[in-house]
Amino acid sequence: MKKVFVFLFGMFVLLFSDDVYNGAEAYVKADYELASELFNKACNDGKSLGCYNLGVMYENGEGVEQNYLKAVELHKQACYSNNFSGCHNLGVIYENGTGVEQDYKEALNYYKKACDGENILGCHNLGTMYATGQGVEQDFSKARELFIKACEDGVALSCYNLGFMYENADGVKQDLVKAKEFFKKACDYGIEDSCYSFKAIK
Repeated sequence: MKKVFVFLFGMFVLLFSDDVYNGAEAYVKADYELASELFNKACNDGKSLGCYNLGVMYENGEGVEQNYLKAVELHKQACYSNNFSGCHNLGVIYENGTGVEQDYKEALNYYKKACDGENILGCHNLGTMYATGQGVEQDFSKARELFIKACEDGVALSCYNLGFMYENADGVKQDLVKAKEFFKKACDYGIEDSCYSFKAIK
């Protein structure tokens, strides 16, 4: 799965180094070699967003040879400098076993760190692990709590999952009104299956 690349152009001038800003501009222009050089310089200067962005490029093999171990190293630098997108990507890498040994407990830990840092995709993925019992004891109550948090912040799949849970009484009391409400939200966010589920509930 290709990761979301972080672009915060409106804030770069105030918050980030010229190397991060210029690297992002180079990336948008598809000058990946220059982008990787600039992000590497920013990372070496202690800029966590430079480390994160370079990690994404190593994951995708853009401007550099694809190298998941290098991506992990860079995302760890970002994560432990409180760039929580780095924590989220580490969770994805360990959950899927992409270039590393699959480790659900490591994935869970990184998703939790990401979610605690308000990375909403981390919250969604953590909720999914609780819902499926992957790497942790199954806990629908915790999953529901995390899906609600993510749904409220615009993660369509969390809204869809909540609709499914309320429709099928998965860890909650069946409530078709709530199910329809969450399916409608996910439908509005563009999940076609959720539109069908919304219409199917009379």
